[in-house]
Amino acid sequence: MAEVKARSHGEAMAKAESRIECAGPGEQAMALTCTITRTQTQDGLFLTLRHADGGFRRLLVTTDGRGVVAADGAERAVVTPVASDLIEVRLGGARYHLPATVRATPKAPSARSARS
Repeated sequence: MAEVKARSHGEAMAKAESRIECAGPGEQAMALTCTITRTQTQDGLFLTLRHADGGFRRLLVTTDGRGVVAADGAERAVVTPVASDLIEVRLGGARYHLPATVRATPKAPSARSARS
């Protein structure tokens, strides 16, 4: 039984390797239904996030600590750290969970240490 369960989990992970959790506009629950494609160009690393219905969003990975920005379109991507290895990106009413290295935010000096 354990072997069957492990094999089933392995098969699910293989199918989900290029999948990410997402929720389309108006959807509350996140589901592992979107796919992600990475494309390296001279302008940087682009991520194409595709919904099951064929819709997609393109993001550009930044090197300035913001995480990602919308690669095209007028809508702004809002990035929120969810865990040390995960960010949530909100764009056009949709939400995406993306793997990321979340940097610690430097603490501002306290008034006490500023007087020293």
